[in-house]
Amino acid sequence: MRSEQEMMALIMDVATNDDRIRLVTLEGSRTNKHIPPDRFQDYDISYFVTEMDSFKTSDLWLDVFGKRLMMQKPEDMELFPPELGNWFSYLLLLEDGNKVDLTLIPIDEVEDYFAKSDGLVEVLLDKDLRIEREVIADDRQYWIQKPTARQFDDCCNEFWMVSTYVVKGLARKEILFAIDHLHGIARPNLLRMMAWQIGAERGYTFSVGKNSKFLDRYLPREDWDKLLSTYEQNGYAQTWQSLFTCQALFRKYAKAVSESLGYEYPDYDEAITAYTQNVYATWT
Repeated sequence: MRSEQEMMALIMDVATNDDRIRLVTLEGSRTNKHIPPDRFQDYDISYFVTEMDSFKTSDLWLDVFGKRLMMQKPEDMELFPPELGNWFSYLLLLEDGNKVDLTLIPIDEVEDYFAKSDGLVEVLLDKDLRIEREVIADDRQYWIQKPTARQFDDCCNEFWMVSTYVVKGLARKEILFAIDHLHGIARPNLLRMMAWQIGAERGYTFSVGKNSKFLDRYLPREDWDKLLSTYEQNGYAQTWQSLFTCQALFRKYAKAVSESLGYEYPDYDEAITAYTQNVYATWT
């Protein structure tokens, strides 16, 4: 695998020697000082260009980055409609294991780019000195946010209501329906509540990472193991148990947030818990 120094030199050489490319930025985890570097980090690069058509006519210009195992062009797909407007991206998985996510952006959309930025941006090259202010990458936008009373109540409401959909799916023996609601809606609200409790305890000055990937750094080992067990859904009995565990964890962390922030914890917890147990009793 080529080193970071080799890859960055290559990325910059392409930009420096092409008059169409006027500005280059680096985004994502490689700009985040709180993310430990590893060989799986993408090179999230944006080239700001004077025109797009000559790049899009042929993919041969991308060969300079190395032999590709696979390429995806999200803005050139039918099943998944494009979302970047005039921008055009290439996701390149290279033979040596490096991955380059390269986006072409019209140079006249620089201001729009920075307005939409999540803060994790470094300017690598600015041929025309367009960027007048200093750009310092930070992940502040991803820090745990202190919930309002309404947000806390909404999270509780969503978790407990969607729990009933999981119950219904299991009772009907529609396991994919049940798993989808547990995995896609209920558990994400549990993770949100856990993050809020961590923030209330440690301060709202850091992130638990994309997809809550650093949550294990802050949870008691017992709770972490319980949370992991809820991902075991290879049958009805296991999915029921995963639901029960999610409910118990949600109750624990929501009550902790409630006490810490002085928010009222909803009483429908008891009703939905009893409903869940009653349906489970008839199911077994």
